[in-house]
Amino acid sequence: MHSVDVPRTKGSRLADNFDRVAARYDLLQRLNPGYRTHLRWSAERLQAPARARILDLCCGTGLSTEAIVACYPDAEVTGLDLSAGMLAVARRKPALRNVRLVQGDAMDLVGSGVAGPYDAVLMAYGIRNVPDPDVCLARLREQLKPGGRIAFHEYLVRGAVIPSAIWNVVANTIIIPLGKLATGHGEIFRYLKESVNQFDGLEAFEARLRRAGFDAVHAQPMNGWQRGIVHTVLATR
Repeated sequence: MHSVDVPRTKGSRLADNFDRVAARYDLLQRLNPGYRTHLRWSAERLQAPARARILDLCCGTGLSTEAIVACYPDAEVTGLDLSAGMLAVARRKPALRNVRLVQGDAMDLVGSGVAGPYDAVLMAYGIRNVPDPDVCLARLREQLKPGGRIAFHEYLVRGAVIPSAIWNVVANTIIIPLGKLATGHGEIFRYLKESVNQFDGLEAFEARLRRAGFDAVHAQPMNGWQRGIVHTVLATR
């Protein structure tokens, strides 16, 4: 549920909504079993070199960035996000004091001042929200070094009957009401539910990555209630 980059009018509204919930965002994720552990798994699965140059795209409050730093303490890490409020939370975290955190556009890394090449990229909860996923993927591939790896940590349930049903029950009975109770704002949590339902399933997303020119595309699962719902999808330039 990291902040996202979408067409400017909708993107501005989403960024505003993330700004409103930023102060309570980490609290909500602490209530989500496995959330931090699963981000750590996706970071580990990148298998980046020890001194890699790594981009955390749609880094939000820096929970995914903390996972990268824990796995690769000697890496040069950059985080990019659209929401100023989420980044303000990230900048207060001691673990991220050596991380460059930039407000910018996931569709335009060069224009945002975070051009590659990178050894590795982690994009958690972001690709389903960009205005043109195919263009975004093509541009991300260009910012990877040859042999560089990218990991997408993402909800991918469309077409999977049981995972989709579980996702919608959890979203309707826990995520939306708890999010509204904790933050006073429900719109972003309703958007989360619907954006997951409307985006690719796992096989469709893997096919999208192959069309974008990525190699060695494969997925690795999570555990607990998110098994079959959240995946690490890995690919290589």
